[in-house]
Amino acid sequence: MAHFVLTTKKTSAKEVARLFQNNIWKLYSLPKSIITNRRVQFAVGMMRELNHMLGIDTKLSMTYYL
Repeated sequence: MAHFVLTTKKTSAKEVARLFQNNIWKLYSLPKSIITNRRVQFAVGMMRELNHMLGIDTKLSMTYYL
């Protein structure tokens, strides 16, 4: 299943997080995976903003990296 939300080319991670919250999260909760055609940093930024909007305290760890 896929959901497509119209946006502009210059949408920031914060704006994508808001679009996700308003259009996807209310239906399905948090994602199990994220597929993006942007940099990894953009996906991390989007999830950070989404967690902030949802009141989730994010504590990232550098412990496990291959």
